[in-house]
Amino acid sequence: MTVENLLVELLVEELPPKALRQLGDAFASVLGAQLAAQGLTSAAPVVTPFASPRRLAAHVSAVSDKAADKAVRQKLMPVAVGLDAEGNATPALLRKLQALGADLSDPAAAVAALGRAPDGRAEALFHDSIVAGATLQAGLQRALHEAITKLPIPKVMSYQLARDCELPGWTSVQFVRPAHGLVALHGSTVVPVTALGLRAGRSTQGHRFEAAVTPVVLADADSYAATLRKDGAVIASFAERRAEVARQLAAVAAQAGGGARAIADDALLDEVTALVERPNVLLCAFEPQFLEVPQECLILTMQANQKYFPLLDAAGRLSNRFLVVSNICPQDASLVTGGNERVVRPRLADAKFFFEQDRRKTLASRVESLDKVVYHNQLGTQRERTQRVRALVQAIARQLGDAALAAQADLAALLAKTDLVTDMVGEFPELQGTMGRYYALNDGLDGAVADAIEDHYKPRFAGDSLPRNLPGVVLALADKLETLVGMFGIGKLPTGERDPFALRRHALGVIRMLVEKDLPLDLNALLADALPAFGDKITDPSAALADFIYERLAGSLREQGYSAQEVDAVLALRPQRLALVARQLAAVRAFAALPESPALAAANKRVANILKKAGDVDAHVNPDLLQEKAEQDLYAALQRFVPEADAQFDAGDYTASLQTLAVLRAPVDAFFDDVMVNAEQMDLRLNRQGLLKSLHGAMNRVADLSRLAI
Repeated sequence: MTVENLLVELLVEELPPKALRQLGDAFASVLGAQLAAQGLTSAAPVVTPFASPRRLAAHVSAVSDKAADKAVRQKLMPVAVGLDAEGNATPALLRKLQALGADLSDPAAAVAALGRAPDGRAEALFHDSIVAGATLQAGLQRALHEAITKLPIPKVMSYQLARDCELPGWTSVQFVRPAHGLVALHGSTVVPVTALGLRAGRSTQGHRFEAAVTPVVLADADSYAATLRKDGAVIASFAERRAEVARQLAAVAAQAGGGARAIADDALLDEVTALVERPNVLLCAFEPQFLEVPQECLILTMQANQKYFPLLDAAGRLSNRFLVVSNICPQDASLVTGGNERVVRPRLADAKFFFEQDRRKTLASRVESLDKVVYHNQLGTQRERTQRVRALVQAIARQLGDAALAAQADLAALLAKTDLVTDMVGEFPELQGTMGRYYALNDGLDGAVADAIEDHYKPRFAGDSLPRNLPGVVLALADKLETLVGMFGIGKLPTGERDPFALRRHALGVIRMLVEKDLPLDLNALLADALPAFGDKITDPSAALADFIYERLAGSLREQGYSAQEVDAVLALRPQRLALVARQLAAVRAFAALPESPALAAANKRVANILKKAGDVDAHVNPDLLQEKAEQDLYAALQRFVPEADAQFDAGDYTASLQTLAVLRAPVDAFFDDVMVNAEQMDLRLNRQGLLKSLHGAMNRVADLSRLAI
């Protein structure tokens, strides 16, 4: 048995850059896992992925040329079925053995070779055999097929593959891009496998223009990366190539002087890494006059359209210089830099033209144009949506009790969507909101209104900042609630991984604003205020939507480190002020650490069950009907400690409120030990149920403590 490192490479035409990293990792991981599953490697082989624009490859350590043989024991049938009274094989057993390929020239010997072992209540017959381990050629063929089949290909391409000369015609192949070469080296030996109509060899192709030799011949598996770099001018490792691009970006930016630095963008860095095999970062520039355009527009067009890295100056402002990652390294780079500068100029000129044209019309004059923009065929146009958002903004502002706030937020709501009908946002939808702010300032509107117009989309993703001012928060809250109520009202709920209207993100945004801005707003009131503006377009979704929001809140709290029990206890009460939930959770956590906690949680669970069975119970207690000492003591304890706990609760000190009530453990335990709740005398029974109802109400204002019971 020979153990060597293995190298497999697929040479293809240029792969989709946004998927390259994922494709490379998937190809290598599946290949390694399949080889390990067949016993050709250790249980956890060292697998190194390679991915460049024209290749997917994997290096797998310590691969055997043949897997070890395995002893296999297969259950046949119960002894009573397989053998007759004399111990001879029955026809059923003989058929089974024949199907397994056993030697039946001597049936008695074949039966004697079978194993016997208990199987439940009966004894069963077992057939023992040795299964030969897979050869590397056969095992790699299966592994390669699996690796190709399971690639997360974004879009399959069909292409025609020429057959061998002696076989006429063509055959159709489906893969992410046409494949042109296959390498499979076990040490220095070629493994004769095939894939996508290709036979494995030891030759590959280097850089299209700068390879030192063509083809690049690989001596062995371990020299793959070094040979490609030396002879093929290719950095095969995605990670190494990405690090080289990042290093050059920093170095060239530093050479530009003035404290210049490239804008950090991991997604763009990944995409550019997937576009080049031999990165070469070059410094370019454009005319300073284009800096009159908002820098967001220039940055977006350079990054999205041209894959350039804009440079910021020491003050963090956009400069007129940018970095290009070229795939060639000519002695004179002027043609490369000049070409890129010529290409970017029309893009920037378009942005400048759009900006100048858009500023000729005010945002207010564009409101009527929203009648032509369909929001949803069941919910009307963007102008109708604007009116619904304005109505909800007014309702929220009324709850906050601020007339000036209402006026600012209402104006921002009126104009928030008008930048959707500008030329700039039509060209760059990612700038919606951002351009609205610039145009609002150009119209002479108050800065708080302009900021609210930009911020009303926030938070746009996990970790995004919240709106910077209160009008922006009110507008963002109204905008997201309108979307949630509208979509739930017409039945457009998220299903599984599908969430085309980003309703989960909207719900989390609502939660974050209510919590982090500490807004004194009730959730149910917000949902109710959003309904009237829809008229008969929707059915009331408040119950389902509230469940949805609480589910998102529960998930968020668990991610923050709260236990499922703690979250369940607090959210079981459906708290309306989400800003107070963190304090309630802290109180529950402190209560759970008390020695009285387990007994009181169990007692609460018992009380809840009693009251549930009793039905509608009045919390009134008649002291004259308290006959047993234990119920008298519990009543006295409630009279003494509940007012103090209620005062602490009303003051927002939930931790102190629960700790005050912890002293009820002893009288509660005594009550359940000594008092029969369901007494035969009806007035006693109702009085005791009322006492328990009072206890339950007092104990569960902060959280449903019964949820803490184990």
